Amino acid sequence: MCDLELKADSVMRIGIVLVLAIYLSLLSVAQSITVSGSSQSQVVRVPFVGCQSDGQVGPLKAPRGKSKAVSITAAAAQRLAYYQAEEGLGVLAPRGWYCFGTYGSAGSTLYVAPQPVNAADLFSDQWSGFSGSAIEFASMIGDTSGRFTVARTIARVFPFHKAFVKNVIEEGIEPASSFPFGAYSKDKLVYRSKEIVEFQTPAETDGLGTDSYLLKNSSPICGVAILYGEELDLLFLSARLPAELVDLAPIIIRQVERDAAHFAKQEK
Repeated sequence: MCDLELKADSVMRIGIVLVLAIYLSLLSVAQSITVSGSSQSQVVRVPFVGCQSDGQVGPLKAPRGKSKAVSITAAAAQRLAYYQAEEGLGVLAPRGWYCFGTYGSAGSTLYVAPQPVNAADLFSDQWSGFSGSAIEFASMIGDTSGRFTVARTIARVFPFHKAFVKNVIEEGIEPASSFPFGAYSKDKLVYRSKEIVEFQTPAETDGLGTDSYLLKNSSPICGVAILYGEELDLLFLSARLPAELVDLAPIIIRQVERDAAHFAKQEK
């Protein structure tokens, strides 16, 4: 009798242990799913920041806009905002930064930086550029004076469209030496298509990243160049972020690529 009672008690204890083990296992899986879900991209909204601009027809006020829906992680969204001037596309950049845009017949450019962007500097021949963290996002038009910038970028990283460069050279306005063919030797390039290339220019190095107002320093510059449209317009992003924010760079680049695809469809 005692043995039977002991065996029954053992069975009961084993059953309790098994049930507890299963419960803890399920709880662990649920927590894992929750954590995984929070690190996956989802459609979230980030604040819209309007940027003042100046250019061909004079100063323009900062536009008003609604929060921007973007497909990124919730954690990243807490550190980003969407900056946009009256002319051109907008760009994701760290929250709390400053911005200013320029525009003209060649296209438009948006500058975003952790310090106020001095408009006078952008129009001055004496200013050399951003020595620290900054984001430059340019939209150049391929059939206006912007074609020279477009041609220089094509010569560097879009060999499939070199005929565009040759046509610009044949105009005789700028010498052929202004359009060197071939990638910068130390740039790291990742092609997403014949019209989209992501790049990284190493620290203290001239490259695609310094074909902008971002001066070389001890940090690398990353970005993306995108051709679109029948006239071959160019979107060009150069970004240098502080060490604590470098993980945002791929997110910023991907959003530019998504916005470019959406914009190109609208242009058709």
